[in-house]
Amino acid sequence: MIFRFLTSGESHGKCLNAIIEGVPSGVKLDIEFLNKELARRQIGYGRGGRMQVENDRVQILSGVRHGISTGAPIALMIENKDWDNWQIPMSVLPVEQTEENIKLINDKKIKNVRPGHADYAGALKYNHTDIRNILERSSARETASRVAVGAVAKTILKDFDIEGLSCVTQIGEAKADLPSDIFELKEKIESSDLRTFDDALYENMKKEIDKAKENGDTLGGKFTVVFKNLPVGLGSFVHWDRKLDGLIAQAVMSIPAVKSVEIGIGSKAAQTLGHDMHDEIYIENGKYIRKTNNSGGIEGGMTNGEDIIVSAVMKAIPTMKKPLNSVAIDKKESVQAHFERSDTCAVAACSVVAEAMIAIVLADAMMEKFSHDSISEMKSDYENYLKRIAER
Repeated sequence: MIFRFLTSGESHGKCLNAIIEGVPSGVKLDIEFLNKELARRQIGYGRGGRMQVENDRVQILSGVRHGISTGAPIALMIENKDWDNWQIPMSVLPVEQTEENIKLINDKKIKNVRPGHADYAGALKYNHTDIRNILERSSARETASRVAVGAVAKTILKDFDIEGLSCVTQIGEAKADLPSDIFELKEKIESSDLRTFDDALYENMKKEIDKAKENGDTLGGKFTVVFKNLPVGLGSFVHWDRKLDGLIAQAVMSIPAVKSVEIGIGSKAAQTLGHDMHDEIYIENGKYIRKTNNSGGIEGGMTNGEDIIVSAVMKAIPTMKKPLNSVAIDKKESVQAHFERSDTCAVAACSVVAEAMIAIVLADAMMEKFSHDSISEMKSDYENYLKRIAER
């Protein structure tokens, strides 16, 4: 990868961090755009109390001078506003063993495993008896860093008129088909706290969430991300780890609670005949066109010039007020699963994270395809490529 990043930080630690390598020089980074992207992740009907605690703002610590990238690694930091209440339990340094400090630490220890979370496997793998050591890093709070990194990737893509948008198509039993062009409904989607496009669907989704909340339960759903204006030929067919659909699927599946990813018509391909499945190619006014996009913009691991369409399913969150049967990992006893402050439904937020992850994959694919030391060099190479393929 050329556009690479690492994140660090815990849910209740001092901050979240990200370091990005590979950003070309000359990219104009608007800090307010990054913060708006973080705010998009925090909305959503059915979100929990953490969203009232945090108001995420990113700080750029390096790699940018006077608002413009230098080509050096970019360091980002997002402070956790709740840190004041966790300085002793989550201290990185040894703390004085006073009676008060010991109580603060013990009160935050977790022994009861939550089925469906990283608790069980993580505690055994890393030899922990306090599951907080697993919970803090495996928390979806980590995705705030990814959204900040994705905002940088989107900034690069904007220079090439590449734009993405996500929308929620299903919450529980409430669902609808993806609109033919969701970009025409962008304003409506962005103003919806469930990131949906239909008023009746919105009300049905709210009812599903309310019902789950009343029962002390949680709820998942399905969303779709679409990116448009991509050039032909991003990705590659020559090796498995360069196929763009594989890279996108891995990126989206890495988001906590995502259990399936589809590109184009996805699982419907199982029941679709070849004549109906494959997107026929025509020539109009000397240009290649398609009248369908079942492939979701990717053929043979490469972009084909159509919109990239990626759908994913997020499972119900495993932290519930009405807990599941589980075990205490320190005593090997049957208990009720631990409850930590949680959302009832976070599908809308998950769709924003998926947008960010796909933007990261696409920015990397653009830099793999075109010269990328500086954004001006990248644009020049891109324009020459478009001229060449237009003559074919």
